Amino acid sequence: MRLILVGPPGAGKGTQAVFLAAHYSIPHISTGDIFRANIKGETELGKLAKSYMDAGNLVPDSVTNEMLKDRIGHADAADGFLLDGYPRNVGQAEFLDEVLEEKAISLDAVLELQISNEEIIKRLSGRRTCRDCGAPSHVIFEKPAVDGVCDKCGGELYQREDDKEEVVANRLNVYAEQTEPIISYYQKEGLLKVISAYGDVSEISASAIAALK
Repeated sequence: MRLILVGPPGAGKGTQAVFLAAHYSIPHISTGDIFRANIKGETELGKLAKSYMDAGNLVPDSVTNEMLKDRIGHADAADGFLLDGYPRNVGQAEFLDEVLEEKAISLDAVLELQISNEEIIKRLSGRRTCRDCGAPSHVIFEKPAVDGVCDKCGGELYQREDDKEEVVANRLNVYAEQTEPIISYYQKEGLLKVISAYGDVSEISASAIAALK
């Protein structure tokens, strides 16, 4: 099974990616993991990526593409893989098509986790983190016994910069501009399967499995 998982930040991609990869016995390949592995391994691509990052610049698609191409060539991905966070734009999607064509393999499906921006902002902006132990909580979904106080250690709960409403809104705008176009790209290829990201995690997982049958 060769899959791509797409969806906006806060849709629950990470959770579903882990489940689906285990269910189909395929590696979960995320761009973050690829970058960390190459930088830690001090590969030529890792050194190149680090030089951009150290300078405060975005790593160009050409470097990300080559890292992805290398990763799906590993033995554990011979019978399938799940891509999470790649492709991020149509250019990367086109590159992936070329790589798969070279290998004479093809994607089975592209799963889109669909959810409203309003729900995402509610989910992410409500998150709180303990300054002392790092335990997560939520002002709506996982309320602490005492407002602003960690249930586990009594430490102060705070809102991370990434979880502030204006930051979340900006991340959603970036997603709409850069990544949403790949949804219509894969829809035209007949690969897109849309899954509702509302409800219990197990319900979403079951919907994904049913869509892939």
